[in-house]
Amino acid sequence: MPDFFAELAEQQNPEYVWIGCSDSRVSASNIVGLKPGEVFVHRNIANLVVHTDMNCLSVLQFAVEVLQVKHIIVCGHYGCGGVQAALENKRHGLIDNWLRHIQDTANLYEEILKEIDDADRKLDKLCELNVVEQVLNVGETTIVQDAWERGQKLRVHGWIYDLKDGIIADLEVHLENRVDTNSLRKRFLYKANQIEAGEAN
Repeated sequence: MPDFFAELAEQQNPEYVWIGCSDSRVSASNIVGLKPGEVFVHRNIANLVVHTDMNCLSVLQFAVEVLQVKHIIVCGHYGCGGVQAALENKRHGLIDNWLRHIQDTANLYEEILKEIDDADRKLDKLCELNVVEQVLNVGETTIVQDAWERGQKLRVHGWIYDLKDGIIADLEVHLENRVDTNSLRKRFLYKANQIEAGEAN
């Protein structure tokens, strides 16, 4: 592809923005098989969307308002070290302030998590629940709310990646307009409870 870099330098025109984990094994372009320039990327520890994080919000605003992306993907991964650290009852340093957001999610879904005895399964479930909460956080940003108000076609997706087999799972938590996020959260809680009950049987 002798013209690859010349064409790449001309413009970026992605349809997707990826909010993922900083883990070096979770590279957006490689995971979804897209070329450079086809996905706009923001990464941080445990793929969080925090309403006071100007870095993440700036990426979102540029992607939505300037690049006019059509899809926002929040992608976590099983075995996430940030989520694991949030589960541990010990100090890790400065990062504890960042991980507090995951601990809040663990408290929110305490009823589900306390039913899981296996430590690895509990970690993986919290990785999934963390993605759900970040999808809701994306949908609650003024950036996305304003885009929907303008009639912009924009969909938010929640995915999780398994490092062991390279498979992406769609958590089936989607937003495409202004919805009652509490209702969406309750529906996911019900679904998660049903899955856990089924696994227990």
